[in-house]
Amino acid sequence: MISESELTKMIKEAKETDKERKFKQSLEMYIILKDIDVKKGFAMNETIQLPKRLTAPTTVCIMAGGDMGLKAKSAKADRVISGDEINALAANKREARKFINNYDFFLADTQLMTTVGKVLGQLLGPRGKMPIPVPFNAPIESFLERFRSSIRVKVKNSLSLSCKIGDETMSDEDLASNAHAILSAVEKKLPNGDKNIRRIVVKTSMGKPVKQIQQVRK
Repeated sequence: MISESELTKMIKEAKETDKERKFKQSLEMYIILKDIDVKKGFAMNETIQLPKRLTAPTTVCIMAGGDMGLKAKSAKADRVISGDEINALAANKREARKFINNYDFFLADTQLMTTVGKVLGQLLGPRGKMPIPVPFNAPIESFLERFRSSIRVKVKNSLSLSCKIGDETMSDEDLASNAHAILSAVEKKLPNGDKNIRRIVVKTSMGKPVKQIQQVRK
């Protein structure tokens, strides 16, 4: 697998070769795959916790009422929605889609999973956003912390995937650490590990791609 030091060099080059913008740019990584038959249904939908937290954490909605709902609000979840509010979305698919698109991750009280599946399953499933069940008395703060520092990596019927590794205000080393963690997780899900990776590319949102053509093996 490509080393963190080489990733750091690529990220540094991506930053240096881009001109200054009037907004904060993301740093993105593209992984080009090879020797995988996508027609046989190869797919990936992985939640990966990053070692270096993003300056703009991912958004997390918690589906819960009662004590768990109160704890989720106290822990400052981005949104806490009760069972009654979930049922209300059944009558308005447009609002339901808007609601789902507003959040990166969903966590749900195990007692609400049946309701969530019945009301929102057809919308959450295809988007790869089905809620993660949270048991009663689970440390909701720990769950929130984990998912606020995580990203989702998805592949379906494609030989490439893209993901955000951070933004230009983060250090090159921290960005490389995130990129390396993502690559490690992806490799474990590929049929032949890093042999299924053709090329790695990093770039800023508006910048030119910096390509890693030949994989460096240890």
